[in-house]
Amino acid sequence: MPESSAKKLLILIGSPRREGNSATLARAVQEGAEAAGARVALRFIDDHITSFLRDCRTCRRADGECSIQDGFRSLFFEDFLPAAGVVFCSPIYWYGLSAQTKAFFDRTFCYYAASYPDSARVIEGMTRKRIGLVLASEETYPGASLGIIHQIQEYARYTHSEFVGLARGIGNSRGEVTRDPAASLANAEALGREIFERKFSDYRIDTPRSGRVWSE
Repeated sequence: MPESSAKKLLILIGSPRREGNSATLARAVQEGAEAAGARVALRFIDDHITSFLRDCRTCRRADGECSIQDGFRSLFFEDFLPAAGVVFCSPIYWYGLSAQTKAFFDRTFCYYAASYPDSARVIEGMTRKRIGLVLASEETYPGASLGIIHQIQEYARYTHSEFVGLARGIGNSRGEVTRDPAASLANAEALGREIFERKFSDYRIDTPRSGRVWSE
């Protein structure tokens, strides 16, 4: 596939650890996506965000721009908005997303809010993406991740996007996820490889549909 026509995937890592389990899983996603021909950008969120969301009514500049001086704007406009797919990779902290990952979501408000002059273009760029989620934790029980899954699912629905897959890895010490017997690295690699092709369905009671999920 020519690079100019390849779909762009953004992988956002919400862990501060460059060689931690979230980063290990994220690189597996990257390997799968690149093998499938995608153009991949892998970013650590805390390389770009140094501040939480503030009160835009008092913080916003006179020209409508956000006044927070960090790298969020370039991450958002140059990597996130043009991406056809985004995979959020986070450790599970206190049964929720990392603060870095949550801050990324919160800071988007600076630009999709009506007080930003070009918010209509931003909203258009935020919608209709393919969304994936990668979680790392030392706990194996399913409930540890349910709140996060629900949050990402609702984010996807809110932005008319498709939440197409989850890969979860179990490990505590650095890189331990590679020994996860549930083959979490393989699952993460498959998520990256299939992010733009994996079937997504979210039926309503009146949705016209076939009686079959898979073709013959």
